[in-house]
Amino acid sequence: MGAHSKSIGLKALLALILSFSLTSPVFAYDNPGLLPDNRTPVIDLARTLTESQRSELENSLTEYEAKTGWKIRVLTQYEVTPGLAVKKYWGLDERSLLVVADPRGGNLLNFNVGDALFALMPRIFWVELQTRFGNQYYVRDHGEDGAILDTIASVETCLDRGGCQVVPGLPQEQWLWTLVTSLLGGLIAGFAAFPRKQGQVIAWGWLLLFSPLWLMLFGLFGVAPVISRTNEVLPLLRNGLGFLGTFILAYLSAQLTFGQKINTKSDS
Repeated sequence: MGAHSKSIGLKALLALILSFSLTSPVFAYDNPGLLPDNRTPVIDLARTLTESQRSELENSLTEYEAKTGWKIRVLTQYEVTPGLAVKKYWGLDERSLLVVADPRGGNLLNFNVGDALFALMPRIFWVELQTRFGNQYYVRDHGEDGAILDTIASVETCLDRGGCQVVPGLPQEQWLWTLVTSLLGGLIAGFAAFPRKQGQVIAWGWLLLFSPLWLMLFGLFGVAPVISRTNEVLPLLRNGLGFLGTFILAYLSAQLTFGQKINTKSDS
């Protein structure tokens, strides 16, 4: 029994040692020893930025803070991170933004946003900022460094404007979505507007009846996202022409099909 007990005790001890060895890297997730001695606004533990990029970003963030009072800090990490120690190291407060870039999750970017920044850019802004620049497709096309730099540029643009409700700029995929909704709105409006009676040009009653639907598709989803994100006229013009084109197409198609049936019934 003594030998058996000793064997069990040895196995338990080995299991305990093994468990500590497996969890020992957890310390690296909150390791203030990773912080540099010199005060820098950029800590690039994951080596995401080139040396020139890091140097330029450090200078620009330092100058921006001196000019505006807004404190933007960048931390890139992979397997190690200083964790909560960065709050004291950088003195993060209500006028601070911490951008954390970590490629291990589904999205590259995470933010620690001060209350003063939330007053200028609501929570939905930061969600859109994360999903636009931190998603895997944007990172694949622009690189992790490009995602970080573009994120900071968008934040600084909004701070210079005095705040934003949405992220500035209209990505190609977002514009395509507004175009699709504009086209669909035109189809519904055109179908609703085709004449149901002889001598009628537009069925205003039907057009107004369906107006909540086609106005939502064209106005809310087709126009509003464009004018709120960019001053460019071309995307708005394309959406307007798309709406008009599908309106005419649906109007004529409905008139040639359903309209003929209605006229035939009225004649008989």
